[in-house]
Amino acid sequence: MKPLKTFFGGVAALAMSASMALAADHTLTISSWAPPSHGVNATLWPNLIKMIEDATDGKVTAEIKYGIAPPPAQMDLIIDGAADITWIFHGYTPGRFVGTKLIELPGYDGNAEAASTAYWRVHEKYLAGLGEHDGMKLVGLMTHGPGNLHTSKEINSLDDMQDLKTRIGGGVAGEIGAALGLIGIRVPAPKVYETLSSGAADAVTMPIEGRKSFKLTEVAKNYYNMPGGLYRGSFAMLMSQETFDSLPADIQAALDEKVFGEPASRMAGAVWDEMDAAGRIATDEAADNKYVEFGPEEIAAFQPIAANVTADVVAEVSGKGVDAAAAMQMIQDEMTKVMAE
Repeated sequence: MKPLKTFFGGVAALAMSASMALAADHTLTISSWAPPSHGVNATLWPNLIKMIEDATDGKVTAEIKYGIAPPPAQMDLIIDGAADITWIFHGYTPGRFVGTKLIELPGYDGNAEAASTAYWRVHEKYLAGLGEHDGMKLVGLMTHGPGNLHTSKEINSLDDMQDLKTRIGGGVAGEIGAALGLIGIRVPAPKVYETLSSGAADAVTMPIEGRKSFKLTEVAKNYYNMPGGLYRGSFAMLMSQETFDSLPADIQAALDEKVFGEPASRMAGAVWDEMDAAGRIATDEAADNKYVEFGPEEIAAFQPIAANVTADVVAEVSGKGVDAAAAMQMIQDEMTKVMAE
């Protein structure tokens, strides 16, 4: 795959943005909730700011602020105008988002860049009509890499997951977790380390990036990889519609043409892939950590579980008037195209 042309190192992008901000006509506030060192904050947002500055000839820039609201409240934050841009995990708002579950299903073949690019294309064709992001300007959609199981104690099979106290983020991850017999504990990602270190949970479902981003190498020393993942996580980057509408028409057009949509989605997916790579390195470098591949028996045992959850999601999305089966096929087809570039 060709390297992403819009990808910049976080430190360099922040330095350039600091100088651009002095001359900008509009400075947007980005509300973010992961630790400042997390790749979304250290790399994704600086990349997006650089893309915005380039597209608007420096007339628009942005700055990141932390601690404005907890993760589940970020969407309301944007609707209320307390910040201009944020990111949300769809699984934190159960009941509102249904179409977004299609990208969360296990079994897609490809990385986060391919999945996020495909996600946007499928959104435009099949999901936008659901209006699940109405009231906000959709900057982009993204998914992390395959989500898997991190544990504080060793397991040997899927049967060992029965009654394992596990932090699960929500969405399809929650449905898969229930089917595997996990006892789900719902806490936002920034609370994962505390939840595991205190013994309130024995495991967490996350992509491998969390081993570095959330220091899981210290509190969940075993990582179990299911090919294709147990699930993927669905996120949206959102902008206040009121803020967007207040910008001059030429700036709105530039952002829509050069930044928002597929460019932002693809960039974001590439950042998640970078984070996954860093998480794998952190695991390999931790002498007391184990990276375990599930074997043929576990893979075979997982297939009917995945099939049942997929069937339920397809039925749910189809009930909203979407050709869910066709949308799923398009996701994989578009991922394959991106991976081949």
